[in-house]
Amino acid sequence: MNAYRLGMLTPSSNTCLEPVTYRLLHGTDVATAHFARVPVTRIALDGASDAQFDAAPMLAAARQLADARVDVIVWNGTSGSWLGPDRDRALCAAITEATGIPATTSTLALLDACAAYGVTRLGLALPYTRDVADRIVTTYAAEGLECTPAEPFGIDDNEAFARIPELDVARRIEAAAPDAHAVAVVCTNVYGAAAAAGLEEALGIPVFDSVAASLWKALDLAGAAPALEGQGELLRSGSLRVRFQDVLRQLRETTGADRTTLRLDVPAHGLHVDLTAAEALGAGVRPIRRDASLDQRRLNTVEWLERHRIPLVQPHFGADPHPPQALVDVYGVHAQMLSPVVRDGAMTGWISVHSLHERDWTEADRSALAAATDQVQHILDTYGKAHSA
Repeated sequence: MNAYRLGMLTPSSNTCLEPVTYRLLHGTDVATAHFARVPVTRIALDGASDAQFDAAPMLAAARQLADARVDVIVWNGTSGSWLGPDRDRALCAAITEATGIPATTSTLALLDACAAYGVTRLGLALPYTRDVADRIVTTYAAEGLECTPAEPFGIDDNEAFARIPELDVARRIEAAAPDAHAVAVVCTNVYGAAAAAGLEEALGIPVFDSVAASLWKALDLAGAAPALEGQGELLRSGSLRVRFQDVLRQLRETTGADRTTLRLDVPAHGLHVDLTAAEALGAGVRPIRRDASLDQRRLNTVEWLERHRIPLVQPHFGADPHPPQALVDVYGVHAQMLSPVVRDGAMTGWISVHSLHERDWTEADRSALAAATDQVQHILDTYGKAHSA
């Protein structure tokens, strides 16, 4: 199969984006990247700066990229982080309308990465001035992200961002990490991709660099479902998590459940059953995603699944096997369905469907759970074959 073609709209003063994107793709045959520049030189909160991000020059550049028959077009800039993601969403719609090609942006890619990993507390490493940093915190808060920025570098010259030493970027990432679910380097002209990937293991959380996130979303939107080794968690496993999230979201909506979760042991993708691989929640429902307090394999209900390898349907908890008391006391669950995910003769994991009230699970509910289990197994099989994961 021919490599995907990725069209990148690039700030004119950016000197980081192209070499880093080429490096991230080096040694793979998955895609080629193609760039068109639009005038951007200064980042500030004023009319002259905002005007740099008008749609007209971006649409003109997008039409030129369309001549190369690219598979996706990305505004590889983070202006939506302070001007608002709705502006980016409108830009993407306009690009697609003008070219017929799907589109995304760096800001939307970062938001999608946070959704894939269940991030609600995000540390920020930023090159900008303090007022721009504060605006980003406010903008992301409206998207459900509580942000804690490290001290921003205080620069407004876009070209100068690329001159920040990578070691200094790494220090800002570390400073932003305490109590965060993930850290984001927000700027596509900062050399943060290598530092981000290198720090993930030490910090124990994902680090989303804007250049890497833009590439990830471009590949995913084009249909490549990337699984690039050695380039950070997002480019390795982000697309797999997105697909799991979609399955769980559909399952929750179909059953009307309060919470659906997926737990898997797939070490090659950083997945272990003591933390969920994906979770979908009803309004106001407490997440369970980051609670690793229980040895999941030793739970009565999971041991039952391991023995029987069939779905466990519990309209209430009046009979064995009983769930952990914390599920009731802390998370308010009073009924559930569990379905094992079996691969190569082993129970790789399971899907849980939770209700905060006792309920009789219908045949339609059971069928939806069976369909979701089949989808998860299909995703694992096809993703593994495509990427030797």
